[in-house]
Amino acid sequence: MKKAVLILITISFLFACKQDNKPIPPKNTIENFAKPQLNTKSATFLYHFAFDCIDQEYPNKLNQVLGDRSYLKEPSELHPAFYGCFDWHSSVHGHWALLNILKELPNFEYKEAIFLKLQKTITKENILKEVQYFDDTHNKNFERTYGWAWLLKVAETLRDWDTAEAKELYENLKPLVQLVEKKYMEFLPKLNYPIRVGEHPNTAFGMSFALDYAKKYAPELEKVLVEKARTYYLNDKNCPINWEPGGFDFLSPCLQEASLMMKVLPNEEFIPWLDAFLPEFRNNPSAYLKVTEVTDRSDGKLAHLDGLNFSRAWCLYEIGTALNNEKMIHLANKHFEYSYKKMDSGEYAGAHWLASFALYAVLKSD
Repeated sequence: MKKAVLILITISFLFACKQDNKPIPPKNTIENFAKPQLNTKSATFLYHFAFDCIDQEYPNKLNQVLGDRSYLKEPSELHPAFYGCFDWHSSVHGHWALLNILKELPNFEYKEAIFLKLQKTITKENILKEVQYFDDTHNKNFERTYGWAWLLKVAETLRDWDTAEAKELYENLKPLVQLVEKKYMEFLPKLNYPIRVGEHPNTAFGMSFALDYAKKYAPELEKVLVEKARTYYLNDKNCPINWEPGGFDFLSPCLQEASLMMKVLPNEEFIPWLDAFLPEFRNNPSAYLKVTEVTDRSDGKLAHLDGLNFSRAWCLYEIGTALNNEKMIHLANKHFEYSYKKMDSGEYAGAHWLASFALYAVLKSD
């Protein structure tokens, strides 16, 4: 009897094991990341970063060359238009962010408050003082070309925007815009080799933003930009995207170059160029790029990697949209979502600039 019971238990156990070992149907492992949108909710979240800092004078990084002791002045004396948001270029693209929120959402709740601030910073008097700073012999290369590029983005927004307020602000800004156009025209013919880093000096980034403006409003500058882009980049192959990211990067050297060349080359020329520059990337972009993770958002350099997620996203949106490549767009969504969810960390190291990068990615996703 005991033997029969033991046999029965053994059979039951084996049957249960057999049942447990049945293959489990595979789950759908495709991750879904929503494409970002600019609406009242996202605009309200993003605007306050720039709004709060464009008139916050300190802390401040001047990046100034001192000719003598007379150069030692308050940031707002040196840069009466763009003294906030920690440094000059962040102040400029903070202005860009606010202007684009108003341009895209004309009835935005905080419209009046934003315009009140912008009309105090972008004045004729303030801009002429900014021009004077750029004309100084010791600072003639100030913000080359990163800040120049963002300044032209502000100009592009104002000139695209058919309102009385935008026209007034552009007229005030115009002397500095003209100076920056001139500086590009003087500098690029002298630059024999492009700068291929993942931070501010990246040549492809500076040219890409400038080209967006020049195609509409500066034909002579457009000609120079297109010629130099072909000279610098047309013969590039096998970009080492597997070397990215660098620990302090906020730009992808490979994607910034690809984004620029997409604007320079017609599609029938761009696609074979891209396939030689980034082989197999069109077919499987996620095999080459993973979302970058930030370990310490209080460290300004390490926080750059959130910006890299956003700038990768906008390049992937640009190229993916142009080539109707859903894999690139999916990867862009993934990059965007990671850093967007973590933006409000309370750390000024990111708060003074990331909203502009996030907003630019949002606008490119459309």
